[in-house]
Amino acid sequence: MLRATLLVLVVVFLAPIAVSAARYYLLGDIRDWRSADRSSAGLLPPARQKPEAVVRVFSARTVSWRGIVATHSWIVVKDRGAPAYQRFDYTAWGRPIWVDRFVPDGRWFGSVPEVVFAADGEEAASMLPRIRAAIAGYRYARIGDYRLWPGPNSNTFVATVMGAVPEMRASLPATAIGKDFPYDGRWFGLTPSGTGLRINLGGYLGVTLGWFEGFEVNLLGAVAGFDLRRPALKLPGLGRIGL
Repeated sequence: MLRATLLVLVVVFLAPIAVSAARYYLLGDIRDWRSADRSSAGLLPPARQKPEAVVRVFSARTVSWRGIVATHSWIVVKDRGAPAYQRFDYTAWGRPIWVDRFVPDGRWFGSVPEVVFAADGEEAASMLPRIRAAIAGYRYARIGDYRLWPGPNSNTFVATVMGAVPEMRASLPATAIGKDFPYDGRWFGLTPSGTGLRINLGGYLGVTLGWFEGFEVNLLGAVAGFDLRRPALKLPGLGRIGL
């Protein structure tokens, strides 16, 4: 039994991280944050060309060696008729909730983001009051609250907002370390999409089962599992591998 457990640990958790590390080394993806590209990735049109309300959740590989295992997530919103987008990040620098410090759809220090969730028009407009309320009432908004691991970090922040608006019906990537940190202080409860349940021991160990989240096992922040709704594997370091 011990040997089988160790074999599963190596194959499911350690081997994917090793592959991700080799990929980053061979592709030269570990960049100096000072010179890394933070320009628009072209995922949003100019705000004045998009008069309807907008909600987006983005996620991108984080900077330097941490990109081997982790992604950074953020939220972009726009009211109907507003001339500009608003971007919300949660970071380790100063007061953790940053507003409009980066390009809305910008590369995260060289990494092109993926769109985790998108809504426009009336659907987005109905979500905006709760999104803003969740951000305004975030319990870890003071200087010093940010913790890279196991949380609360940027992914905890975005998962909290998504939990306040369950009709987003989306899940952050498996590489979004910190998304399972118990942001509401409870170790047992509904998934952010409201379609399943999760048990999590302080972000260090947990199990999630939901229609939009799939089945996930969290071990020290690393997540492995599979997607039920859109068949795929979820592996630490590598993220989603569609079948």
